[in-house]
Amino acid sequence: MSFMPRVLILFLLALSQLPALAQGSFSIEAVMSAPFPTDLVAAPVGDQVAWVYNVEGERNIWLAEGPDFKGRQLTAWKGDDGQEITSLSFSPDGKKIVYVRGAAPNRRGEIPNPDLIPDGAKQEIWLLTIADGKSSRLDAGREPVFSPDGKRLAYVKGGQVWVREMIGEQSSRQAFTIRGSAGSLRWSPLSTQLAFVSSRGDHAFVGVYDFDSSALRYLNPSVDKDNHPAWSPDGRSIAFLRFPNRRSNLPFEPRREGYPFSLWVADARSGSAQEIWRANTGRGSVFKEIAAANQIFWGAGNRIVFPWEGAGWTQLYSVAAKPGAVPVNLSPGEHEVQYVHLSPDGKNMYYSCNRDDIDRQHIWKASLDGSSISQVTRGKGIEWLPVVTAGSGQVTFLAATGTHPAYAAMLKNNAPAALAPDAMPADFPLGKLVEPEQVIFSAADGMRIHGQLFLPKNRKAGQKYPALLFFHGGSRRQMLLGFHHRSYYHHSYAMNQWLADQGYVVLSVNYRSGIGYGMEFREALNYGATGASEFNDVLGAGLYLKNRPDVDPGKIGLWGGSYGGYLTAMGLAKAPDLFAAGVDIHGVHDWNVVIKNFVPDYNPEARPDFAKLAFDASPLAYIKDWRAPVLLIHGDDDRNVPFSETVDLAESLRAQGVEFEQLIFPDEVHSFLLHRNWVAAFRASLDFFNRKLQP
Repeated sequence: MSFMPRVLILFLLALSQLPALAQGSFSIEAVMSAPFPTDLVAAPVGDQVAWVYNVEGERNIWLAEGPDFKGRQLTAWKGDDGQEITSLSFSPDGKKIVYVRGAAPNRRGEIPNPDLIPDGAKQEIWLLTIADGKSSRLDAGREPVFSPDGKRLAYVKGGQVWVREMIGEQSSRQAFTIRGSAGSLRWSPLSTQLAFVSSRGDHAFVGVYDFDSSALRYLNPSVDKDNHPAWSPDGRSIAFLRFPNRRSNLPFEPRREGYPFSLWVADARSGSAQEIWRANTGRGSVFKEIAAANQIFWGAGNRIVFPWEGAGWTQLYSVAAKPGAVPVNLSPGEHEVQYVHLSPDGKNMYYSCNRDDIDRQHIWKASLDGSSISQVTRGKGIEWLPVVTAGSGQVTFLAATGTHPAYAAMLKNNAPAALAPDAMPADFPLGKLVEPEQVIFSAADGMRIHGQLFLPKNRKAGQKYPALLFFHGGSRRQMLLGFHHRSYYHHSYAMNQWLADQGYVVLSVNYRSGIGYGMEFREALNYGATGASEFNDVLGAGLYLKNRPDVDPGKIGLWGGSYGGYLTAMGLAKAPDLFAAGVDIHGVHDWNVVIKNFVPDYNPEARPDFAKLAFDASPLAYIKDWRAPVLLIHGDDDRNVPFSETVDLAESLRAQGVEFEQLIFPDEVHSFLLHRNWVAAFRASLDFFNRKLQP
């Protein structure tokens, strides 16, 4: 069988010539036009919060201040150029904001440049003056943080710690020289010392530099990996987490237990330290991160807060800063904590979790001793990234619903109120979106799997529709009953809404090895490279759709990116009689290649049994059974899934005579930085499904 692969050329002119859509009440451009908020932070004084709004690829900093908290745009960056804005931090007086513009380099030192800027892209530190909205470039680098007295700005450049004097001539210099790569910069409360982490491959030290004495020391150095330093309020001590190294650990295999992690407290002057708590062996011995400024918090009452899975769920615990103290659970119950914030007075933790609402997130508040735990937000929306102002204690956060995209909000009359309501585009199709339905179905092996079902709004009784399965990436992710808190899945959610509007029944699948449903679900046996047990969920979801009376059983497709691309490819390769077409966006096709991308010294030949298991859990192992057409989409500067994964799959499909199409983005990374590339990918995907499932 001979054929010529259809090549979708990456040019706006060509994209504009894609076939007009026959159905639907809105466009993909409209449903993706809303600004997406990130990096919400509060000033250390007064009532100010700042965040980043990404408006169709144009990223800028916004500010809201009390008492009215009416949001306004501060910076004036123009164009969909792929340059991220991250690491926002207020100056101690609240009059300036430091931030980083530009994404991080790959292993070859290349900054992402998907807009093909002739002079190349850069990662630089900028200083914004709030009064006049002007930004000035300070230096190349990342992780900028003001000293509490405002006199210095520390940051990382070339793996070393640099300091810029913010008073007088404002010169920059390298603060000191270390081996390894520096990160996690933390100023002492008195601004005289700087804690940091020196990462050295199979071990890491927490260090302290004293600016008064020009002395550098490491805190109780060991063979382990020390990280996440947190100063005591009095500046005398530093808490940190210690993780024992284990060379045999590889990504994409279950880790339900391991060498227990521990919490240590060190004297900042002498460097001597003692262990104050250690995780139990067995369940909870492996550390699970939260989304926060740091993984541990030293609050009022000399209590330290940290995440732990001792009860089988990612939860917050508080412990007195002394050996032998018993930790207190600040978020009890079968749910998972994700975004965490310590109140400015150090007395309360604010966090988002899915307590009593497993497929949404709401904000909760807990005192550090656990004596008071209360729900802050509730309802059918989703709220995350809580931030409390230092002045009036105003609770701000990011929010969304099933039909309203993400926005920056404040708590007003016990409900979310938008900080910048005028930022919503007038043509966003608010009244045309559908509320997804929670569905729970059985995987092929009987495991209960959660999903979100999108149904065409004006579907007709008795009519059968084409259907699609969507698989998120990660796999450590959870899709929710609303617009997502990560930009990648916020876009994916918008795409699912568009597909439903175009006449497709869409099921978004929260397959095993994702978060939200406990440690054992996340660390599913035989998942990923150790057996692809998630394929049971792919089959179960496909059969669920096939048996629905409103689905045409011969017109079921799959789509997803990254890990979702992997499961799309697995479905097409292993269930050719069930699935008729697929869109595979930067998917995994051979686990051995992808593992080596994350662990460069991984040698499959040295671990032949594992390497065979990993390949047998890969789509390429079943390529001979693949028959359905597929659209392959990938950026060739992908730092997560090597571009070679799509190159090799295309070669194998050619050899099999399987029809494939392709859409390639030069110099684009894994999570596309250009808004127009997201739009192009989604338009091409719908066009592909329309031709293959609705010819």
